Amino acid sequence: MKDVLVPDIGDFKEIEVIEILVKPGDRVAKEQSLVSLESDKATMEIPSPEAGVVRELKLKVGDKVSEGSVILVLELDAAVEETVKEIPKEVAKEITQPLVMAAPVIPRAEPVPAEPKDGLQSLPHASPSIRKFARELGVDLARVRGSGPKERIVKEDVQSFVKSVLAGKAAPAAPAGKGGGLDVLPWPEVDFSKFGPVELKARSRINKRSAANLHRNWVMIPHVTQFEEADITELEVFRKSNTAQTEKQGYKLTMLAFLIKASVAALRQFPDFNASLDKTGDQLVLKKYFHIGVAVDTPEGLMVPVVRDADRKGVFDLARELAEISKLARDGKLKAGDMQGGTFTISSLGGIGGSAFTPIINAPEVAILGASRAVFRPHYAGQDEKGKDLFVARLMLPLSLSYDHRVIDGAQGARFIVYLANALSAIHRTLQ
Repeated sequence: MKDVLVPDIGDFKEIEVIEILVKPGDRVAKEQSLVSLESDKATMEIPSPEAGVVRELKLKVGDKVSEGSVILVLELDAAVEETVKEIPKEVAKEITQPLVMAAPVIPRAEPVPAEPKDGLQSLPHASPSIRKFARELGVDLARVRGSGPKERIVKEDVQSFVKSVLAGKAAPAAPAGKGGGLDVLPWPEVDFSKFGPVELKARSRINKRSAANLHRNWVMIPHVTQFEEADITELEVFRKSNTAQTEKQGYKLTMLAFLIKASVAALRQFPDFNASLDKTGDQLVLKKYFHIGVAVDTPEGLMVPVVRDADRKGVFDLARELAEISKLARDGKLKAGDMQGGTFTISSLGGIGGSAFTPIINAPEVAILGASRAVFRPHYAGQDEKGKDLFVARLMLPLSLSYDHRVIDGAQGARFIVYLANALSAIHRTLQ
């Protein structure tokens, strides 16, 4: 039994294991790939230095390894063991040390298509061994949906694709944007300390997870943002007149509660906004429930808890629930289920400021509403008896509606946000 170690891999340290290509009991040939590693710049495979049988794996997908890390325990073939016995003890001692390849493994960068089309590279996310396996079977990896970490294509995905084709079934198409990064220049590597003092700040787990989701949503969803202003003069009078009462009960009657009510009214009128595309993209899943996600700013990053069955609750009930879930979010006590099942999301930045922004859709939803700080603006109120123009101050709330242009066209987007603004302006409609 011999340990197989990660060989000299140059300057690479703490490289992630992205794929394990063998399992205990497998017989491996010399130079057969054992595991795949991936750094920021390249993918590399570690081959077996000798033939034998895998007896124990010493790592798993996601582990970080460096030179000298143990990959697995290998039982050498009998012929190799006999050869070792016939070698003088001094030499045999050297041979029986943990197996490490003498020559360094050369990192193999993922190949780049020669002629990218439409400014995109259709480069599937797969290791070199899987690419070779696919070539041997004549499989176009661009048509294979990956099930591994980060949608990486694994051997079973290729086999399932072949079975589907042989069975006469249409092979599932790879999701839009999958396997193809934008055909842009590499991210610049800059030593910022050369220009002045710097400090490294670790990103929170929530921040990093949110960033990955937002990046995916921005790249894969064709966003359009429609802007409008709602006259909330009377609504704000009503809200303030009831604030003291609700604060005695331990919560604030915020504008967000009214935004939820008005959004539900608009979603009823325009059901395509309360929907999601199915996995094929051919059908729209219309939801008969109204679960509204609300973006909450926490010390650890942005979180989006969901207010369920918002259509069955009044503004005071919604305000109370918003206070409760916001506290849970800031205290880090939200459960995973508290942030699932949303049909439409609202991001309100009115308490901070700004006049407008472009909110990013929270997939698999098809739209999101943003609200900025309300401001007083002059509103034309006709003329007096002398024909002089009259203006009055009205409190206007800026609204920003981003929607998925695959599902919603510009006319629908405009109608939705105008209806929503009117619902906020007509307080009797908002309170229904």
